[in-house]
Amino acid sequence: MKWRDIKKGKKNKKIKNINNNIPYASIPSKIKAFLTDMFMIMMPLAYTVTYVIMNGKNDMQNSLAGRNSLWIVYGLIMALFWSIKGQSPGYKAYNLYLVDTKTMKKPSFLKSILRYLFFVISATTIIGECIAFFRKDKKTLHDLFSGTFVIEK
Repeated sequence: MKWRDIKKGKKNKKIKNINNNIPYASIPSKIKAFLTDMFMIMMPLAYTVTYVIMNGKNDMQNSLAGRNSLWIVYGLIMALFWSIKGQSPGYKAYNLYLVDTKTMKKPSFLKSILRYLFFVISATTIIGECIAFFRKDKKTLHDLFSGTFVIEK
């Protein structure tokens, strides 16, 4: 606000930031939810692919198609959870919700798929995950690219 405006008695019109009241999820909660999802969803999938579909761990280790299909199925399952409920089992255990940045509602299936794809890229570089330590809203690189974020209720 300029000094001459203050002298004339004009009031300062402050723009309200709606993001001040958002309960962003903490980093430890998001890590615990991720580990819970890995054990509840990925481990049974890995066991099924390794011992039911393939002939054991040696075939699984030598099969690029087996490992890639495992990550694709896991990603589809996670995207379904995020788009239908806004939560995965790990998020539910720690009262976390995935929401769209613009609508503040659960994301669409396409946005959930994009978030998972960006997560895979972000996690392989490690830098994408470390961004959350330097931001107030605790968003990671895949949250920024997909237009989503995690809140705690």
